[in-house]
Amino acid sequence: MIQLKDHRIVVTGGAGFLGRFVVEALKSRGVTDEQIFIPRRKDYDLTQEADVVRLYDDANPDVVIHLAAEVGGIGANQMHPGRFFFANAAMGMHLIEHGRRRGIKKFLQTGTVCAYPKFAPVPFNEQDIWNGFPEETNAPYGVAKKALFVMLDGYKREYGLDSSVVVPVNLYGPHDNFDLETSHVIPALIRKCVEARDNGDANITCWGTGSASREFLFAEDAAEGIVVATESMDDPTPINLGTGNEIKIKDLVELIARLSKFEGDIVWDSTKPDGQPRRCLDTSKAENLMGWKAQVGFEEGLARTIEWFEQHRHEVREVVYG
Repeated sequence: MIQLKDHRIVVTGGAGFLGRFVVEALKSRGVTDEQIFIPRRKDYDLTQEADVVRLYDDANPDVVIHLAAEVGGIGANQMHPGRFFFANAAMGMHLIEHGRRRGIKKFLQTGTVCAYPKFAPVPFNEQDIWNGFPEETNAPYGVAKKALFVMLDGYKREYGLDSSVVVPVNLYGPHDNFDLETSHVIPALIRKCVEARDNGDANITCWGTGSASREFLFAEDAAEGIVVATESMDDPTPINLGTGNEIKIKDLVELIARLSKFEGDIVWDSTKPDGQPRRCLDTSKAENLMGWKAQVGFEEGLARTIEWFEQHRHEVREVVYG
């Protein structure tokens, strides 16, 4: 068990959506602002090895919590498969290798539910993560993340690098990316419903058929899971972070419309892909190994997210990275 309040910590992506909550979780454990170093993209391009070396020179961390990623919904993954693979693989590889060279005490890698095979048994269990190819629209992103799991396993066995790996399900919450071109399903739907309501639109159009299912985790809960894993886990066995509850996209849209007070019709564009048919995680490993369990109910989390968006619409972000 590592006492984080005694260490210098780099949080890549610490100024982003999830990172804000991770920083707050660290502070709740007595970590001070002076102990936390958050690299910004304008200062450090983590896909470039020289910038990662300079980051380690400047921050001299004991612990690295790696959250930064280039991510997006189905559309963004379809448009940028090469970029998503390269950026996510390169960031992780440089950070792990140079962390190992510097003798850091712990490396936390955030994975993705996109790493699971397209037709993995539901609920997804960590032992099935290698039993098939991911869903095609997000496979480059998912495979890049899985490659880092293997790298950390190899570095543990060869160099003794302590690390932990978490696999969060789809996240949502305040400070999310609400840009319609790059956002995930919940922020995109919230924005569509709120703007359609305010504009008096008769309907909104949603991708796919609505038959696919997803599981969602409030970002504040995910952050707590990440910090607990950093404290308590020393080997990179993947650990799911989720709620264990799935909802069909059709039912999700109707719920967000109700909470947003949008009363128009919902039109489905079946020419667009649904993505992976089902996503729901087995979260028993997180509870058994770390004592972690999600705390925020889904409807409560959605209401808090909608309220935040209503108050911060002018702050829509276009890229989720550091």
